[in-house]
This record gives sequence, C-alpha cells and structure tokens, in this order.
Amino acid sequence: MSMRYVSLRALQRSPSARTGTEESRWRAPLLNDDGGLLSPATTIRIDPERLAQILGATTKTNQYGDYLSVRCWCSQPPRYSPDSRALKLLSPEAPDDIAEPDQWLFLDTETTGLAGGSGTYAFLVGIAWWEDGGLEIEQFFLREYSEERSLLSALGERIAEHPVLVTFNGKSFDWPLLETRYRMSRKISVPTFRAHLDFLHPARNLWRLRLGSVRLSELEQHVLGWDRGADLLSGLIPQIYFDYLRGGPPERLIPILNHNQMDLRGLAALSSRILSLLSDAENVGQDGLELFGVSRICEKRGQHTRARKLYEKSIASFLPTETDRAARWSLARLAKREGDFGQACELWKEALGNSRHGYEAYEQLAIYYEHKVRNPDQARQIVQQALNELRRAIQVGDIAPGPYREIKGRFDYRMERLERKSKRPLWDALALQPQA
Repeated sequence: MSMRYVSLRALQRSPSARTGTEESRWRAPLLNDDGGLLSPATTIRIDPERLAQILGATTKTNQYGDYLSVRCWCSQPPRYSPDSRALKLLSPEAPDDIAEPDQWLFLDTETTGLAGGSGTYAFLVGIAWWEDGGLEIEQFFLREYSEERSLLSALGERIAEHPVLVTFNGKSFDWPLLETRYRMSRKISVPTFRAHLDFLHPARNLWRLRLGSVRLSELEQHVLGWDRGADLLSGLIPQIYFDYLRGGPPERLIPILNHNQMDLRGLAALSSRILSLLSDAENVGQDGLELFGVSRICEKRGQHTRARKLYEKSIASFLPTETDRAARWSLARLAKREGDFGQACELWKEALGNSRHGYEAYEQLAIYYEHKVRNPDQARQIVQQALNELRRAIQVGDIAPGPYREIKGRFDYRMERLERKSKRPLWDALALQPQA
C-alpha cells in the first residue's frame, strides 16, 4: 500500500478517501455544554461521506465497529536516537532498550472537557511514530460515542506495535483519561506499555525560569524557533465538537485536527531537544539557564559529580540574580555533601544577604564553624550578622512579617544554644580547643 506524503496543514485532501460502510447517514446524540446527554435524546443527521472528505479521512472497521482515521506524514522533525544516559535522567526505572526510537508512540488527545473525570471523552486521539526518517501521524476521530470501543481497540493495536508512550503532561491527564475510558468500556483491556516518557517536568526544569509558561506552543516558539501561526485556543475545542454534534458545519473541525497535529509534531521535536540537552548539555546548552536546568535534573537523579560541573558552568555564564543565588546554593550543598568545605564556604560567603538563600548561607556557615571548626564564637558572630541583616530588612520593609518571624526564630534558637555552650565549665571549653 503506497504511503501518502502530505504537509502538516494539508488536511483537506482530494476527495479520494473511501468509507468502509454503505450507510449514507448515521445518528449522533445531542449533548449539553458539559458533555452530558440531553434528555430526551435528540439526534442530528450527518453525512459520513462528506465528513470523511472534508477531513481527508478513511472509515475503518474492526471487531467493535467503525472508526475514522486521518493519516499524514511530516519530514520535520527528523528521527532522533537518544543515548541511554539521557533516558536514565528522564526515567531511571525504564529498561535500557527503550532508546530504540522505533518503539516510541507520541500521543496527544483532544477531549470534551479539560478537567477529566469519568464523563469526559477523548473525541480525537492523535498518535505519531518515526517512519521513513520523519513522523507518521494518525488521528482517530469519534464521530459518535458508540464508536468509542472501536477507537480504543485501534489505539491499543498501535500501542502494541510501539510500546513506549511519549507525552507532554500525559501522565497527569491524557493517559489517566484514556485508562478510564478503557475500564468503562468493560470489554477492552487497558493496553500495557514498556515505559511512559513525559516531557512536561523536564521542560519545566529547563525553561520555566526563562519563559514563565511552558505551554507547548510557547516552547515551540522560544526554544525550537517555530511559529505555529494562527492556532486554535485549547479552551474552544470542546465547544466546537459539541456544536458539530448538534449539526454544526464539520469544516470547523479542521482547525482541531490541525492543532492536534502540530502538538504531536512539537512534542516529537521537543523530546529530541530535551534528550540532546540531557545527553550533552556541556556542548549543546545554549545559555546558563539551560545548564542550570540540566544541573537540577542531574542532582535529582543522584548524578552529583556531573551536577557540580554543570552548576559551575552555569554560574560562569550569565544567570539572573535569583537563579545565580540558587545555583551557588545548590553547588555549595553538593560540595558540602562531598566534603569540599573550602568551596562550600566560599559559595556561602558569596550568597550572604537578605534572601532565602542568603539566610540559609548564614545558617550553613554557623553550622560549619560550630561543628567542623569547633569555633562557637565565630559561629555566634555569623548568627549575629544574620540577626542584624533581618533587623535591617524588616525596618525598611524588605522582608514580610511571616518569613521574618520564621527565620528570626531559627537564629534566636541557634544563638541561645551557642551562648549556653560559651558558659560551660572551663575544662569543657578547653576540651573544645584544637590540640597543639
């Protein structure tokens, strides 16, 4: 069977798609705006052949009935093969052989509601996989709710062929919703996959400090350098589908399918970008914020040696003031963990000041001089400096009363401890002095 290569926006193909049924019309139930069935049920007559032609779709059939399928192929993004080091950072529990990209199945859904729940349907399920150097996209469209089982069965077959699920927030939304629909079908088992790679959380680590928003369209524009152009707002999608079920023009569905295709294409490209950063941030990272993001991921996964090197490199490049403080604090924490108190103290001293990390640096220096150097007087001086800084900050309004009370309470308690130590008997004080 020859493969049809089309551009991303070419949803309106020539009317050559064939339907797999001789029925010229079928009935769809009318829903209210919340996705529930109206009572009594009302039906709208829709021409399935015209719908298939408008969407460039084919009606397919399996043991549960008919479902609508739209296929297209994109040359961009090209296929990417990650290394095992990057995948271990992303999903430590995943098996090593999931690095084979032929196993990957990108997934994105469009639903009748954004809150999820048992009453929410996935009326459009978009999937994609690497094929012939590019991205093959298939979309399953729910013309009416009675076709849900056939759609879920077709999706299960694709997951069996490509058992590594790749999503963007799919662990929290898309897959739990689909899992609920499988269970509610009572006839189709929930598909099993070898691993589920979700790229939302690494995207937050890498770019939220720079962009604020990590919506997929924002990441495409500012990280990948793509411009979607005119795109449909996600909040409008459920209403357009409800209008279609009420007999509205099916042409309004085209932007939904186009939006879903762009999400899949963006997800595939973003996954390649994230994995290349996790694999070789030292050379691929474009700025200090990306290096800082990879550092945090490495630290979280226990790769402390690499995290230290990346924190140092991120500090050496330009970082915003607050991020620079956070990077220095994290680097000091790792240096302390590995017994490098020289670097840790240097970083703590640089971080001192009226900020969360600044007060934590005061505290760490006090702990160091009290317990490592055995110099409680020096520790008391540092605690007094912190209390003086707090007093100045509250007087000029640089700190809120709540954090002020919480931080001051910690330093007051530490000061009391240090003062009690200084009042020990003479022999106890002499025992604390370094041996000659």
